[in-house]
Amino acid sequence: MTKKLSITRRDFMNGFAMSLTAGTALSPFELLAMNEQMGKGVFYPPELTGMRGSHPGSFEVAHALARNGARWTEPSDQTDRDYDVVVVGGGISGLSAAHLYRQRNGGDPRILILDNHDDFGGHAKRNEFTVDGKQLICYGGSQSIDSPGSWSPVGKKLLKDVGIHPEHFYDYFDRHYFKDRKLGRGLYFSRDQYGKDYVSDNILGDNSLSSTETEDNEQKILDIINAYPIAEASKAALFKLLSETENYLLGMGSQEDKINLLRQTSYSDFLRKYANIQEEVVQLFRDMPRGLWGVGWDALSALDAYKSQMPGTRHLNLELVDESYQRNEPYIFHFPDGNAGFARSIVRDLIPSAIPGTTMEDLVKARVDYDGLDLASSMVRIRLNSTAVKVQHTPSEKAVDVTYIKHGKAYRVRAEHVIMACYNNIIPHICPEMPDAQKEAIAYATKMPLVYISIAVRNWKAFSNLGYRSFYVPQPSLMHSFGLDFPVSMGGYNFTQNPDEPTVIHGTYVPLDPDKGLNARQQCIAGRTRLYEMSFDDFEENIVSQMSGALHGGGFDAERDIAAITVNRWPHGYAYEYIDYSDPVEFNPQNGPHIAGRAQIGRISIANSDASAYAYLTGAIDAADRAVNEQLML
Repeated sequence: MTKKLSITRRDFMNGFAMSLTAGTALSPFELLAMNEQMGKGVFYPPELTGMRGSHPGSFEVAHALARNGARWTEPSDQTDRDYDVVVVGGGISGLSAAHLYRQRNGGDPRILILDNHDDFGGHAKRNEFTVDGKQLICYGGSQSIDSPGSWSPVGKKLLKDVGIHPEHFYDYFDRHYFKDRKLGRGLYFSRDQYGKDYVSDNILGDNSLSSTETEDNEQKILDIINAYPIAEASKAALFKLLSETENYLLGMGSQEDKINLLRQTSYSDFLRKYANIQEEVVQLFRDMPRGLWGVGWDALSALDAYKSQMPGTRHLNLELVDESYQRNEPYIFHFPDGNAGFARSIVRDLIPSAIPGTTMEDLVKARVDYDGLDLASSMVRIRLNSTAVKVQHTPSEKAVDVTYIKHGKAYRVRAEHVIMACYNNIIPHICPEMPDAQKEAIAYATKMPLVYISIAVRNWKAFSNLGYRSFYVPQPSLMHSFGLDFPVSMGGYNFTQNPDEPTVIHGTYVPLDPDKGLNARQQCIAGRTRLYEMSFDDFEENIVSQMSGALHGGGFDAERDIAAITVNRWPHGYAYEYIDYSDPVEFNPQNGPHIAGRAQIGRISIANSDASAYAYLTGAIDAADRAVNEQLML
């Protein structure tokens, strides 16, 4: 068994204690209270380690409501006076809704934002560490402002209004960082799956062999493959696949016939049935898209593989253009804390006194005054650790009562309007007035489980010594990828420049149940169940095992080099996007069950990225825009 890392008392009190589940004598609420008492009363969620994301204390009330039908007596007295709007959910969509409502409503409306977590931002989560005197900032969820040039006018204006100028990231994101240090992308074969720990260049996505490269390059790639710890037949098959120029669908009907065949065939099955590739090679590719799609190639179509130009599909010669697969802007619009920076920019706009500064640059190192988020004197209030359990119109239908639970006690507020910006699937349990047909529409999709792991290390010499920036792990025990974070320096925060310096290693884990004939939604449900069953100890053991296996040749020692671990667990992760292999072909962001699922219910409107069927910032913002407009038209 992998040796458990030693941790300090502060690590335990601020992190590990929060990860305790079964067997603890303390309730999640008691644990939360204990955390709030640490550090002389200073509670700062980004610094908490251990189990974060959907942390203990954040989900128990919702589970009791949805799974067990728990009900709470609605208090006869209001918690405080009436609000113009209550927003349920303090993620990007909820914060955007608050901003847009205040901006368009005129005057100075009273706004209350409720969120079940101990921090705002939803999946846009900030992680902080201090290692050997150096501050480390990283992201624990939503990564980047993807392709802002293609955003809706509302989204672009919101960025500008809260002080974010995407063009500045061209100066802050070092696009030559890894090339200058000769750090490539690695492939890690684990001892558990392949009989020995072995790292090498990751050439699985290499398309040079099927183009016009030199014999020298061909021999180089052949040498790399021949050293992989796989069977000789698999080596030959992999080289053949990467160098193949054959059209495997030649003579198989019209272009429409071929497209339909590809849409109805998983890429894994395409490799098996049409490219005639050995199973061991199929498994090498299977987990590559987990981080992007939330599922592997066993649940994604060969048509998606063709659009992504995966090996074996590059010469199918289909006249097909899908602009959604084309990125016209580089993937550089990234705060050191990911989209937590975006969330913080909106909060600062809503409650200026809570976050010092005026620019996107000084936002990076700014420290949030969490006590200042929910002041009676403020027209906008953010109330954390507060889970909504009932949202219902008053008898007059001129207002909406919102009952929520905070530290085990029920409270009630009243608002003229309510915007539901929480997880879609919990809304039917909260809104008793929702029609059955709408509940059924919402139930179609499921959020994709996701874990982002932040590993603070005292140095990254092992990566430098091996010559790799990151690793892809086929058939992983936990992380399917891990490596150095995005090289962003801004606002006085400097990304590591020297392998001797502390930094953060970012790991990704999407729990699934592959190769069992399950579609994407079914795999997500199975993976979510598994995720809730995993303890922090389970994560720590696997993290240490994987990093030790991959990096031992570079001199890595987990006990010496790992300073802290934060596991950002999101059982209800990113919004479900329709997948042509699992869903009807006609489903897309403009057409599908989510349209009926987001229907307005009087003074209650639904925002969140689920309602857009689009797991990106622009999907969350556009949903907020629609929900706000619905309410302002009343």
